[in-house]
Amino acid sequence: MTTMRTYGDGCAIAHGLDLVGERWALLVVRELLLGPKRYTDLHKGLPNASPNVLYERLRELERAGIVRRRKLPPPAGSRVYELTDWGRELEQTLISLGRWAARSPTRPSDAPIVSADSIILALRSLFDPGAAHGLRAGYELRLGEDRFRIEVADDEIEVARAGAEQADATIETDPGTLDTVLWGGRSLADAQRSGTLTIEGDAAAVERFVRLFPMPEPVAAVGPA
Repeated sequence: MTTMRTYGDGCAIAHGLDLVGERWALLVVRELLLGPKRYTDLHKGLPNASPNVLYERLRELERAGIVRRRKLPPPAGSRVYELTDWGRELEQTLISLGRWAARSPTRPSDAPIVSADSIILALRSLFDPGAAHGLRAGYELRLGEDRFRIEVADDEIEVARAGAEQADATIETDPGTLDTVLWGGRSLADAQRSGTLTIEGDAAAVERFVRLFPMPEPVAAVGPA
């Protein structure tokens, strides 16, 4: 049995890093912020994590009281991982970390986004209330098998893992395409022409939607003194 590594420092920040500082740990938390997942779904969102490492991170997060396992009631009967109430308190930490890292002068521009949940959390992190002023619209975002309900009203955004009962517009695409449309300079029209993004409903509401999440300017790079 492995023993959790520790900084041996009584500072609460150091202890926090003891709990979630191992590679992939915070990304496991990211994948569970929008609800429980089976192991196979977790691995789909984190394809670059080896099965052994992902399993070990889950065990460590369970021991720390951040994640728990439970069995879904029939007819599903699947075993899923979910965040504890305390684990869910990490949401604002991750949102703040994402907002901070978006301004990095060394942020890789060629690394693909493969996780549907990661792009949804990026929407939360980068949402610009000023850009949404006066907009009141509901969207269903379909990213592969994943469905998300997005409501924009009163300069605020709400996101949930679920289909929308009455959406003004439905957007169907994949995380990588949406990434390039939102932040990679690709036009909505080009993505539609290629067939990698389709829209049902109010096209004008979608045009407005893709402008709600501006990427902040990176901080100036500082070389060695």
